[in-house]
Amino acid sequence: MKTLRASLRVISWAGLTVAALALGGLANQKSETDSNFASQTIDLGMVVSDIDKSVKFYKEVIGFTEVPGFNVPGGFGLDTGLSNKLDLDVHVLVLGQGESATKLKLMQFKSAPGARVDNTFIHSSYGYRYLTIPVKNLNLAVANAAKAGSKPIAKCPVALPEGFPSGLALANYRDPDGNLIELVGPWKNN
Repeated sequence: MKTLRASLRVISWAGLTVAALALGGLANQKSETDSNFASQTIDLGMVVSDIDKSVKFYKEVIGFTEVPGFNVPGGFGLDTGLSNKLDLDVHVLVLGQGESATKLKLMQFKSAPGARVDNTFIHSSYGYRYLTIPVKNLNLAVANAAKAGSKPIAKCPVALPEGFPSGLALANYRDPDGNLIELVGPWKNN
């Protein structure tokens, strides 16, 4: 049981909530075929203040790849409660390939800019507060971010605390709108 708890902590720390929920399903002895979920990954839609800056950040600093996006007519946005009859031009960025790749859908409303939330700390506002992106090599991710002109915040990279597997660390960054992006992976402190 100790090993399972450690695994759940790593999963929870790495932000893989879907995986943690899937493990919870195992405890109830439900099989994967009993699930109503079509995928084990989720897509995230994010409204940004400057689409060009945000696309550049997520591609160059974090490492997403842009794939063809799509348009949503204003009438559909109104009917679904997504927008007040405003058209959406959605830029789609992915981590990985295929249908199971994580998708980040970015959009900007120039005619109706949104209000900024307080992103000072994760406890400053309600709602989704940060993205956790597991990486295979945190040193490489930090170096790539530096090449793109981005520096980690606070004292990052910081090793994960005792009780988590050794050799893992996290580095936090802020996107152009101040949203917290957490990269977690193996780290060799030089």
